[in-house]
Amino acid sequence: MIKHKEQRVGILVDVSNMYHSAKNLYNKKVNFKEILIKAVAGRKLIRATAYAIRTENKEESPFLEALSQQGFEVKMKDLQIFAGGAKKGDWDVGIAIDAIKLADKLDVIVLVSGDGDYLPLVSYLQNNKGCLVEIMAFDKTCSAKLIEESDDFTDLGSSKKFLIYNH
Repeated sequence: MIKHKEQRVGILVDVSNMYHSAKNLYNKKVNFKEILIKAVAGRKLIRATAYAIRTENKEESPFLEALSQQGFEVKMKDLQIFAGGAKKGDWDVGIAIDAIKLADKLDVIVLVSGDGDYLPLVSYLQNNKGCLVEIMAFDKTCSAKLIEESDDFTDLGSSKKFLIYNH
């Protein structure tokens, strides 16, 4: 896919989806700085937002600080803990709403998530907003349908640069 330098790009990162995929697949952390460079691909960056979940012990604070220093706007949401002990924390709806709100100002939306729940969003952005939708995720944990529907797919498992090797 040809990427033109005048294309206006918005990058929306589902942090917990990426974090868990990298941890489960490789026992590594994600190099969000490299993801940002690859996602922008020399084009005009309009917005880069990382959507994160705040856990009870706040262990992610230094990581979130690093994200904002790398050029991401970080949006936080508390982890919900239900009576039975079940935990829920996802940004699917928030990311979808932001993508739709931003779509008129963008030519390309890069969704950094492998979650198949984003399929209706991808279709809406392509067909109703005229945006190209690029997906960046780990092939092994990415919805096959999401890869198929995207205008461009980057397998984050294809290169070591998308992972952090020093723990």
